Amino acid sequence: MNLISINWLAVIACVLVSMISGSLWYNPKTFFPTWWKGIGKTDKDIPGGGGSMAMTWGLTLLASFGQAVAMALMVPAMGSLMTGGVSAISGAGTGFMLWLGFIAPTYLVNKLFAGHGLKIWAIEVGNHLVNFVLFGLILGAWR
Repeated sequence: MNLISINWLAVIACVLVSMISGSLWYNPKTFFPTWWKGIGKTDKDIPGGGGSMAMTWGLTLLASFGQAVAMALMVPAMGSLMTGGVSAISGAGTGFMLWLGFIAPTYLVNKLFAGHGLKIWAIEVGNHLVNFVLFGLILGAWR
C-alpha cells in the first residue's frame, strides 16, 4: 500500500462527486420519498435520527473519503491486470467489480434481513453503483 502514489486531488473530486450524486439520488423529487417510506419512516421523522446533523454529514464525508482512498489503491492494482492498463475504462470496471462483489451482496443480505425488500436495496445500491463507477473513472483517468 503506497499512500504517496494516491492522487489526493482526484480523491477530493470523488468525495465531491459522491456528495453531488447523493444529493441528486436522494432528492425529494427522485428516490428519497420512496426510500424514506420503504425504511419505515414517516413525514414526522427527521433524517439523521434527530441527532446531530453535523455528525451525520461529517461521518458521511469521512465514509466517502475512505471509499475514495480505498478505490485509489484498487484502481491501479486491478487496472494493471487489465488489457490496456490503468485508464478511465479500467477504473470504471474496477468500480463496477468492487460494487458487484462487495457492496451489492452485502446490502442485499442487510436489506432482506431488515425486511426492507428489493426496492430499497435497489435504491441504496444504485447510488453506490453510480459512485463506485464514477470514482473508478475519475481515479483511472486522472493519473
